[in-house]
Amino acid sequence: MEAEDYPAAADAFLRGSMAIGKLAKVTENEKLREKRLTLAKNYMQVGKELKKGIIPVKSKPKEYKRSKEVHGSTIGTEPGEEEGFEKYVEQNLIATSRMTWENIGGLNSVKETIKESVVLSIIEEKPEAIKPWKGILLFGPPGTGKTLLAAATAGSLEATFFNVKVGQILSKYFGESSKLVSALYSVGRKKSPSIVFLDEFDSIALSRSGEVAESSRRVLSTLLSELDGLQDKDSGRYVLTMAATNTPWDIDSAVLSRFPKRIHIPLPDKEACLEIIRIHTIKEGLKLDEQILDEIAVRCTENLFAGRDIATLCNDAIWNMVRSENPALGSLADKPVDAIQEYRLGVRELTAGDFEKSFESVRSAVKARDVARYDKWAEEYGSG
Repeated sequence: MEAEDYPAAADAFLRGSMAIGKLAKVTENEKLREKRLTLAKNYMQVGKELKKGIIPVKSKPKEYKRSKEVHGSTIGTEPGEEEGFEKYVEQNLIATSRMTWENIGGLNSVKETIKESVVLSIIEEKPEAIKPWKGILLFGPPGTGKTLLAAATAGSLEATFFNVKVGQILSKYFGESSKLVSALYSVGRKKSPSIVFLDEFDSIALSRSGEVAESSRRVLSTLLSELDGLQDKDSGRYVLTMAATNTPWDIDSAVLSRFPKRIHIPLPDKEACLEIIRIHTIKEGLKLDEQILDEIAVRCTENLFAGRDIATLCNDAIWNMVRSENPALGSLADKPVDAIQEYRLGVRELTAGDFEKSFESVRSAVKARDVARYDKWAEEYGSG
């Protein structure tokens, strides 16, 4: 394909995705609707890649080829298929984590619980009765640091980190999602110690009263089998599964039983807010008066800010400072790269005014009633 054909091809795939998606919405047959939705997602992905100038592979290698399915059962799998899925996992789902516990502000009790589980898993000489957690569910409002905790666990341990958005697995190849899950844990055992982080976990773990696609049920069944198997086989190979959800009340009780350690990741308190602000300002080389820092932390707790909101607040305040000290910054875009690189950026100590402007634009997505609901669920079902 010539480069000039990319935009036209991208638009064609994106239009096709929208058309198939609309058709899926009016399709009554559940399996056919699911297949059409998957096809629409694949078309959308190809369209996005073409817009970036990436040429999608014309046909997947033989080992990735979808096996034939008859009423949900798989027959006629291709030779080398297992190795193909494992190769896909190694190339697409392994992330390098340089995150450590010091990069996370607050959550000290949570970090201690996770550290204990990791340490107990690695210690070889221990009574058989001492069984570390193989599955940990992190739940709480969005932006509170669930992903950071998983990354810090892997980074501090120098473990293989599998950063998996569940929707990413479901949307790849119709009918093959379960094989990807099996391959994920197979590679995890081979590359242990490993941390498997399942983000957006509620997308496949909905309670039986909710509507769940057949492919999601198959993926969940495979996942639960892998979690059960981790308790017995390959005892010398450590694979910790950490799942994250913003809606723990939607998760099926049978799934919850596989995650006996359920840890509430709440909004940061004042002390945690102080530490998060320091991480994004003072520890990054900027100055900020302690009294102002304290006042900002108090307002963050009052505004129900999550850690992500505080990071956004700090970044926005820093930009306010940069703009005030470099009013003609935008004009540099008209100059050569060499001239821009030689420019001496003006900086100063952060002020209350820098943050005041940011408080006007940064808003929390969490309401008081949400906090109460998380607290109630944690009291009834949490274990950490």
